Amino acid sequence: MIKIFTDGACLGNPGPGGWAWIIDDERLGFGGEPLTTNQRMELTAVIEGLKHVDGDVVVVSDSTYVVNCFRDQWWRKWVINGWRNSKGDPVANADLWKVLVPLVTESRRSVAFEWVKGHAGNRLNECADALAQRAARESTS
Repeated sequence: MIKIFTDGACLGNPGPGGWAWIIDDERLGFGGEPLTTNQRMELTAVIEGLKHVDGDVVVVSDSTYVVNCFRDQWWRKWVINGWRNSKGDPVANADLWKVLVPLVTESRRSVAFEWVKGHAGNRLNECADALAQRAARESTS
């Protein structure tokens, strides 16, 4: 089982943002956008990470937004309700969720999610955070 650590960052919310994924010291990816939100960067980090990993995977994230969606299966109700939330409003970031949900649910591999507290000394979570912050700073240039 591969563990992939993901993180998103935003300088202002909205503002310049960055995303990153890291498996170990040699397999990683990151990027940024000039105007975005933290939640969009968290989702993008997971999407990009899953695109670069074959086999069963555990996504480790400090984003309860991402982890709870799959742990509590919010996405099932969103799909049934035509991508509307429990209030009847459009699901925030539906464009990214519509990419991520199939990556998780429609592949032959197992994808699990694990929450980790951010800024608490987990080395790979800290690395993902640093890369996402770097990408956010670089996307302002």
